[in-house]
Amino acid sequence: MTKEFAFGTPETAPEHVLQVDDLNVDFSTVDGKVRAVRGVSYGLRRSETLGIVGESGSGKSVTSLAIMGLLPRTANVTGSAKLNGRQLLGLGDTEISRVRGNQIAMIFQDPLTSLNPVYTVGYQLAEAIVVHNDIGKAAARERAVELLDVVGIPNPRQRVDAFPHELSGGMRQRVVIAIAMANRPDVIIADEPTTALDVTVQAQVLEALETARAETGAAMVLITHDLGVIAGHADRVLVMYAGKPVETASADDVFYTPRMPYTLGLLGSLPRMDTDRAHRLTPISGSPPSMIDLPSGCPFAPRCPLAAELCHHDEPQLVAVAGPDHLAACHYHDRLVDAHADEVFAPDGPHEREA
Repeated sequence: MTKEFAFGTPETAPEHVLQVDDLNVDFSTVDGKVRAVRGVSYGLRRSETLGIVGESGSGKSVTSLAIMGLLPRTANVTGSAKLNGRQLLGLGDTEISRVRGNQIAMIFQDPLTSLNPVYTVGYQLAEAIVVHNDIGKAAARERAVELLDVVGIPNPRQRVDAFPHELSGGMRQRVVIAIAMANRPDVIIADEPTTALDVTVQAQVLEALETARAETGAAMVLITHDLGVIAGHADRVLVMYAGKPVETASADDVFYTPRMPYTLGLLGSLPRMDTDRAHRLTPISGSPPSMIDLPSGCPFAPRCPLAAELCHHDEPQLVAVAGPDHLAACHYHDRLVDAHADEVFAPDGPHEREA
């Protein structure tokens, strides 16, 4: 039976198209156990975009790879990840292969490693369609041309016969986006989709992502280091540090009223158009901890200007700090009300604000 390329929400559909609960991922190494992901939970509503941010090694990509069933067998994955109420963790290769690319799709960071260099982009697009649908090759090719046009590839009828090396980096990334949206999935995970692209091409790729979401009605998980991308495209934000969520809220709440020092530090290191050109960025000193031997207490404490004795012994949990939908993991989140990064992360220590 041919799959209709139309999106609809069943009346009996669950509130969250993707529900992740207490997801943990460990890797055993000769040096010890790497606790890459620790207790990640979130719910993703239909047509919503969740932005996941954090430094390298914070567990952003591993979380999504675990959901997709793409981690090596050496990974120990526990917890729950349900797509439309169906548990994804623990599915066999055959079962998960029916889901990947059909109900949930992923856009990887480097399109060159995602595309096969010996096949044309049109062949790879058509293959993604044929493998999940009862459709002929000619019809699949026409759909491939249509998808290339949707994501902004010029002259799609000619480009459909191009090999990946014949396209620019931005075009290759748009091809990968086209493959991800080919079967109108319920969820698209975009892992650093604009890395190593210049700002003009980045804008084009982000526009293609928005087109993919509009065309498919899919919910999206957008993983990136670029807070500017998050500000312009995410509805909600999940901030991760040392494998664990440390703040989650709407994009406006995270950007305007952060209540976790790490989030405030990330914002302080972001260039702003509304500040003086001579204004210096406020970096976060130090480095993230090793995931093999995490320190006791809050993992951000060694880098946090607000850290006290309690922080070094008791790891804070996510709690509601400004309404039920704004959660932060900080013992002293109340001290960040109306705080500025250049005050908290000042070289000579946090400054007290005048009354």
